[in-house]
Amino acid sequence: MATGTRRTVLITGTSSGIGLATAVAAARAGWNVVATMRDPGKGDALGKAAAAAAVAEHVHVRRLDVTDARLVAAVVEDAVVEFGGLDAVVNNAGAGHVGTIELETVADVRATMEVNFFGVVEVTKAAMPHLRASGGRLVTVTSVGGVVGQPFNEAYCAAKFAVEGYMESLAPVAAAVGVTVSVVEPGAVGSEFVANLGVDIPAYAATAGPYRPAFTHYLDRTTQAFAAAQTIDEAAAPIVAVLAAERPPFRVQTSPRAREFTGVKLADLDGSAVQSLTGGWVSAPS
Repeated sequence: MATGTRRTVLITGTSSGIGLATAVAAARAGWNVVATMRDPGKGDALGKAAAAAAVAEHVHVRRLDVTDARLVAAVVEDAVVEFGGLDAVVNNAGAGHVGTIELETVADVRATMEVNFFGVVEVTKAAMPHLRASGGRLVTVTSVGGVVGQPFNEAYCAAKFAVEGYMESLAPVAAAVGVTVSVVEPGAVGSEFVANLGVDIPAYAATAGPYRPAFTHYLDRTTQAFAAAQTIDEAAAPIVAVLAAERPPFRVQTSPRAREFTGVKLADLDGSAVQSLTGGWVSAPS
Protein backbone atom coordinates (compact mmCIF):
# COMPACT_ATOMS: atom_id res chain seq x y z
CA MET A 1 0.00 0.00 0.00
CA ALA A 2 1.20 3.51 -0.72
CA THR A 3 2.90 5.72 1.81
CA GLY A 4 0.46 7.21 4.34
CA THR A 5 -3.19 7.13 3.35
CA ARG A 6 -2.52 7.77 -0.31
CA ARG A 7 -2.48 4.98 -2.85
CA THR A 8 0.28 5.07 -5.47
CA VAL A 9 -0.20 5.30 -9.23
CA LEU A 10 2.55 5.21 -11.83
CA ILE A 11 1.75 7.25 -14.94
CA THR A 12 3.88 7.20 -18.10
CA GLY A 13 4.37 10.08 -20.52
CA THR A 14 3.71 12.96 -18.12
CA SER A 15 5.87 15.75 -19.55
CA SER A 16 2.94 17.24 -21.46
CA GLY A 17 -0.61 16.72 -22.66
CA ILE A 18 -2.96 14.12 -21.21
CA GLY A 19 -0.22 12.56 -19.08
CA LEU A 20 0.62 15.85 -17.40
CA ALA A 21 -3.03 16.67 -16.74
CA THR A 22 -3.69 13.15 -15.42
CA ALA A 23 -0.75 13.31 -13.04
CA VAL A 24 -1.97 16.58 -11.53
CA ALA A 25 -5.61 15.50 -11.42
CA ALA A 26 -4.71 12.18 -9.78
CA ALA A 27 -2.65 13.94 -7.13
CA ARG A 28 -5.55 16.31 -6.45
CA ALA A 29 -7.83 13.27 -6.14
CA GLY A 30 -5.66 11.84 -3.37
CA TRP A 31 -3.15 9.68 -5.23
CA ASN A 32 0.58 9.53 -4.71
CA VAL A 33 1.84 9.94 -8.29
CA VAL A 34 5.00 8.50 -9.81
CA ALA A 35 5.13 10.68 -12.92
CA THR A 36 7.47 9.24 -15.52
CA MET A 37 8.86 10.84 -18.64
CA ARG A 38 11.65 10.08 -21.09
CA ASP A 39 13.45 13.37 -20.37
CA PRO A 40 12.96 14.81 -16.86
CA GLY A 41 14.56 17.98 -18.19
CA LYS A 42 11.19 18.62 -19.79
CA GLY A 43 9.38 18.32 -16.47
CA ASP A 44 9.07 22.05 -15.78
CA ALA A 45 5.50 22.23 -17.10
CA LEU A 46 4.41 19.39 -14.82
CA GLY A 47 6.20 20.93 -11.87
CA LYS A 48 4.52 24.27 -12.40
CA ALA A 49 1.08 22.69 -12.86
CA ALA A 50 1.51 20.57 -9.74
CA ALA A 51 2.63 23.60 -7.73
CA ALA A 52 -0.30 25.65 -8.97
CA ALA A 53 -2.64 22.86 -7.87
CA ALA A 54 -0.86 22.66 -4.47
CA VAL A 55 0.03 18.99 -5.02
CA ALA A 56 3.74 19.22 -5.86
CA GLU A 57 4.68 17.12 -2.82
CA HIS A 58 2.60 14.23 -4.16
CA VAL A 59 4.04 14.22 -7.71
CA HIS A 60 7.38 12.40 -8.01
CA VAL A 61 9.10 12.68 -11.40
CA ARG A 62 11.15 9.72 -12.61
CA ARG A 63 12.99 9.12 -15.87
CA LEU A 64 11.51 6.34 -17.97
CA ASP A 65 11.82 5.31 -21.60
CA VAL A 66 9.10 2.70 -22.05
CA THR A 67 11.09 1.00 -24.82
CA ASP A 68 13.94 0.22 -22.40
CA ALA A 69 12.93 -3.02 -20.67
CA ARG A 70 15.63 -2.85 -18.00
CA LEU A 71 14.77 0.72 -17.09
CA VAL A 72 11.05 -0.08 -16.98
CA ALA A 73 11.66 -2.94 -14.53
CA ALA A 74 13.97 -0.81 -12.41
CA VAL A 75 11.60 2.16 -12.21
CA VAL A 76 8.65 -0.03 -11.23
CA GLU A 77 10.67 -1.87 -8.58
CA ASP A 78 12.09 1.37 -7.19
CA ALA A 79 8.59 2.86 -6.93
CA VAL A 80 7.35 -0.17 -5.02
CA VAL A 81 10.26 0.01 -2.59
CA GLU A 82 10.10 3.77 -2.15
CA PHE A 83 6.34 4.11 -1.74
CA GLY A 84 5.44 0.77 -0.23
CA GLY A 85 3.51 -0.69 -3.13
CA LEU A 86 1.83 0.02 -6.43
CA ASP A 87 -1.94 0.36 -6.64
CA ALA A 88 -2.44 1.48 -10.23
CA VAL A 89 -0.68 2.12 -13.52
CA VAL A 90 -1.72 4.47 -16.30
CA ASN A 91 -0.07 3.55 -19.60
CA ASN A 92 -0.14 6.91 -21.35
CA ALA A 93 3.23 7.31 -23.07
CA GLY A 94 3.06 7.17 -26.85
CA ALA A 95 3.99 8.93 -30.05
CA GLY A 96 1.89 9.99 -33.00
CA HIS A 97 2.81 9.09 -36.54
CA VAL A 98 1.54 10.27 -39.91
CA GLY A 99 2.34 8.41 -43.08
CA THR A 100 1.33 5.77 -45.60
CA ILE A 101 3.30 2.66 -46.43
CA GLU A 102 4.42 3.58 -49.94
CA LEU A 103 5.96 6.81 -48.64
CA GLU A 104 7.74 5.40 -45.59
CA THR A 105 9.87 2.45 -44.55
CA VAL A 106 8.91 -0.65 -42.66
CA ALA A 107 11.40 0.55 -40.03
CA ASP A 108 9.17 3.60 -39.50
CA VAL A 109 6.24 1.28 -38.86
CA ARG A 110 8.27 -0.88 -36.47
CA ALA A 111 9.39 2.19 -34.52
CA THR A 112 5.79 3.32 -34.11
CA MET A 113 4.79 -0.12 -32.85
CA GLU A 114 7.76 -0.19 -30.47
CA VAL A 115 6.69 2.95 -28.61
CA ASN A 116 2.93 2.66 -28.77
CA PHE A 117 2.48 -1.09 -28.33
CA PHE A 118 5.58 -2.79 -26.96
CA GLY A 119 6.18 0.08 -24.53
CA VAL A 120 2.76 -0.62 -23.05
CA VAL A 121 3.54 -4.33 -22.88
CA GLU A 122 6.86 -3.70 -21.08
CA VAL A 123 5.26 -1.53 -18.40
CA THR A 124 2.35 -3.91 -17.99
CA LYS A 125 4.64 -6.92 -17.55
CA ALA A 126 6.73 -5.14 -14.92
CA ALA A 127 3.69 -3.85 -13.03
CA MET A 128 1.40 -6.88 -12.99
CA PRO A 129 2.93 -8.74 -10.01
CA HIS A 130 2.58 -5.60 -7.89
CA LEU A 131 -0.92 -4.82 -9.10
CA ARG A 132 -1.87 -8.41 -8.34
CA ALA A 133 -0.49 -7.98 -4.82
CA SER A 134 -2.50 -4.81 -4.23
CA GLY A 135 -5.69 -5.78 -6.05
CA GLY A 136 -4.96 -2.79 -8.25
CA ARG A 137 -5.90 -1.55 -11.66
CA LEU A 138 -4.27 -1.12 -15.03
CA VAL A 139 -5.51 1.77 -17.18
CA THR A 140 -4.24 2.26 -20.71
CA VAL A 141 -4.81 5.38 -22.76
CA THR A 142 -5.42 4.23 -26.32
CA SER A 143 -7.30 6.38 -28.85
CA VAL A 144 -10.39 6.40 -30.99
CA GLY A 145 -7.72 5.37 -33.50
CA GLY A 146 -7.56 2.07 -31.64
CA VAL A 147 -11.12 1.38 -32.74
CA VAL A 148 -11.47 3.12 -36.11
CA GLY A 149 -8.62 2.89 -38.62
CA GLN A 150 -7.82 6.32 -40.01
CA PRO A 151 -6.21 7.44 -43.28
CA PHE A 152 -2.50 8.27 -43.13
CA ASN A 153 -2.43 6.80 -39.60
CA GLU A 154 -1.82 3.20 -40.61
CA ALA A 155 1.09 2.45 -38.27
CA TYR A 156 -0.31 4.48 -35.38
CA CYS A 157 -3.75 2.88 -35.61
CA ALA A 158 -2.20 -0.56 -36.00
CA ALA A 159 -0.35 -0.01 -32.72
CA LYS A 160 -3.44 1.26 -30.94
CA PHE A 161 -5.56 -1.60 -32.34
CA ALA A 162 -2.92 -3.96 -30.98
CA VAL A 163 -3.08 -2.32 -27.55
CA GLU A 164 -6.88 -2.60 -27.51
CA GLY A 165 -6.77 -6.25 -28.49
CA TYR A 166 -4.06 -6.99 -25.96
CA MET A 167 -5.92 -5.34 -23.10
CA GLU A 168 -9.28 -6.80 -24.08
CA SER A 169 -7.67 -10.24 -24.00
CA LEU A 170 -5.78 -9.56 -20.78
CA ALA A 171 -8.77 -8.15 -18.89
CA PRO A 172 -10.50 -11.42 -17.90
CA VAL A 173 -7.17 -13.06 -17.06
CA ALA A 174 -6.15 -10.11 -14.89
CA ALA A 175 -9.58 -10.04 -13.25
CA ALA A 176 -9.12 -13.66 -12.22
CA VAL A 177 -6.18 -12.56 -10.05
CA GLY A 178 -7.80 -9.36 -8.78
CA VAL A 179 -6.54 -6.74 -11.25
CA THR A 180 -8.98 -4.49 -13.11
CA VAL A 181 -8.08 -3.55 -16.69
CA SER A 182 -9.54 -0.59 -18.60
CA VAL A 183 -8.79 1.32 -21.79
CA VAL A 184 -9.56 5.00 -22.23
CA GLU A 185 -10.12 6.33 -25.75
CA PRO A 186 -9.59 10.05 -26.36
CA GLY A 187 -10.50 11.72 -29.62
CA ALA A 188 -8.91 15.00 -30.69
CA VAL A 189 -7.24 16.62 -27.69
CA GLY A 190 -5.68 20.08 -27.63
CA SER A 191 -2.17 19.06 -26.57
CA GLU A 192 1.36 18.96 -27.98
CA PHE A 193 0.67 15.51 -29.46
CA VAL A 194 0.25 16.75 -33.03
CA ALA A 195 3.18 19.14 -32.71
CA ASN A 196 5.33 16.21 -31.59
CA LEU A 197 4.61 14.05 -34.61
CA GLY A 198 8.10 14.73 -35.94
CA VAL A 199 6.77 15.27 -39.46
CA ASP A 200 7.29 18.34 -41.60
CA ILE A 201 3.73 18.45 -42.90
CA PRO A 202 4.31 20.87 -45.83
CA ALA A 203 7.37 18.88 -46.92
CA TYR A 204 5.44 15.61 -46.62
CA ALA A 205 2.62 17.00 -48.77
CA ALA A 206 5.09 18.29 -51.35
CA THR A 207 6.67 14.85 -51.76
CA ALA A 208 3.49 12.79 -51.51
CA GLY A 209 3.21 12.36 -55.27
CA PRO A 210 -0.04 10.60 -56.22
CA TYR A 211 -1.13 10.71 -52.57
CA ARG A 212 -0.96 14.50 -52.35
CA PRO A 213 -4.65 15.23 -53.10
CA ALA A 214 -5.81 12.65 -50.56
CA PHE A 215 -3.31 13.90 -47.98
CA THR A 216 -4.39 17.50 -48.50
CA HIS A 217 -8.02 16.57 -47.88
CA TYR A 218 -7.02 14.54 -44.83
CA LEU A 219 -5.00 17.44 -43.45
CA ASP A 220 -7.89 19.88 -43.92
CA ARG A 221 -10.29 17.58 -42.09
CA THR A 222 -7.87 16.85 -39.26
CA THR A 223 -7.07 20.52 -38.75
CA GLN A 224 -10.79 21.21 -38.34
CA ALA A 225 -11.14 18.32 -35.87
CA PHE A 226 -8.34 19.60 -33.66
CA ALA A 227 -9.79 23.11 -33.78
CA ALA A 228 -12.72 21.70 -31.77
CA ALA A 229 -10.58 19.47 -29.57
CA GLN A 230 -11.05 18.64 -25.90
CA THR A 231 -8.73 20.23 -23.40
CA ILE A 232 -6.17 18.03 -21.70
CA ASP A 233 -8.02 18.47 -18.40
CA GLU A 234 -11.27 17.28 -19.97
CA ALA A 235 -9.49 14.20 -21.35
CA ALA A 236 -7.76 13.48 -18.03
CA ALA A 237 -10.95 13.57 -15.95
CA PRO A 238 -12.33 10.20 -17.19
CA ILE A 239 -8.95 8.56 -16.57
CA VAL A 240 -8.93 9.66 -12.94
CA ALA A 241 -12.59 8.61 -12.67
CA VAL A 242 -11.62 5.10 -13.80
CA LEU A 243 -8.93 5.01 -11.12
CA ALA A 244 -11.52 5.86 -8.48
CA ALA A 245 -14.51 3.85 -9.73
CA GLU A 246 -15.63 0.88 -7.68
CA ARG A 247 -16.44 -1.09 -10.82
CA PRO A 248 -14.79 0.67 -13.77
CA PRO A 249 -15.86 -0.36 -17.27
CA PHE A 250 -13.39 -1.93 -19.64
CA ARG A 251 -13.79 0.74 -22.34
CA VAL A 252 -14.27 4.48 -21.75
CA GLN A 253 -14.37 7.34 -24.24
CA THR A 254 -13.38 10.81 -23.08
CA SER A 255 -16.07 12.84 -24.85
CA PRO A 256 -19.48 12.55 -26.53
CA ARG A 257 -17.76 13.02 -29.89
CA ALA A 258 -15.40 10.14 -29.16
CA ARG A 259 -18.35 7.94 -28.11
CA GLU A 260 -20.20 8.76 -31.31
CA PHE A 261 -17.14 8.11 -33.46
CA THR A 262 -16.21 4.76 -31.90
CA GLY A 263 -19.87 3.77 -31.87
CA VAL A 264 -19.87 3.77 -35.67
CA LYS A 265 -17.27 1.00 -35.66
CA LEU A 266 -18.66 -1.00 -32.79
CA ALA A 267 -22.04 -1.27 -34.57
CA ASP A 268 -20.53 -1.76 -38.06
CA LEU A 269 -20.68 -5.49 -38.70
CA ASP A 270 -19.66 -5.40 -42.37
CA GLY A 271 -17.26 -2.44 -42.26
CA SER A 272 -19.17 -0.30 -44.74
CA ALA A 273 -20.05 2.48 -42.29
CA VAL A 274 -16.40 3.08 -41.34
CA GLN A 275 -15.24 3.00 -44.95
CA SER A 276 -17.91 5.51 -45.91
CA LEU A 277 -16.94 7.76 -43.01
CA THR A 278 -13.16 7.77 -43.43
CA GLY A 279 -13.34 7.72 -47.23
CA GLY A 280 -14.78 11.20 -46.98
CA TRP A 281 -11.62 12.37 -45.24
CA VAL A 282 -9.47 11.89 -48.35
CA SER A 283 -11.74 13.06 -51.15
CA ALA A 284 -13.51 16.24 -52.08
CA PRO A 285 -17.22 16.49 -51.18
CA SER A 286 -19.43 15.27 -54.02
